[in-house]
Amino acid sequence: MNNLLWKVEALKIVSHPVRIAILEELSKGVKCVSDFQDFLDIRQSNVSQHLSAMRHAGLIDYFVDGRLRCYFLKSPLILDLLDIFNKEYQCELSGPECCPVTKKGKYPGDRNK
Repeated sequence: MNNLLWKVEALKIVSHPVRIAILEELSKGVKCVSDFQDFLDIRQSNVSQHLSAMRHAGLIDYFVDGRLRCYFLKSPLILDLLDIFNKEYQCELSGPECCPVTKKGKYPGDRNK
C-alpha cells in the first residue's frame, strides 16, 4: 500500500473516540487489555475489537507476557496525530481578500450568521 493510502486508512481507524483514548494511553507506555478495560468502562471483547483493528492497520502491536497481551504504539504517525488533536487553536484562519484567479469578489465573512 502506498504511503498516502496508508495515511488515509490510519485516519479512518483512528476516527473513533475509544480508539483515540486507547492511543493516548499507549502514548504513555505499554498497556494490557485489562488496563484499557478499567479506564474505558467497556467490555473486554469491545476493547479487543478496537485493539485488533488498530493492530491490523499497523498502528500498534503487542507482545505476550505469560497470559497477558501487552500493547504498544508501533507507528510514529500516532504521536504526531495526538499532538495535533490535543493542540488548542486561538482563532480560525482569515478568509481570502479576493478570488486568486479572477482577482474579484470578496469573502463575506461568517456564513453562520
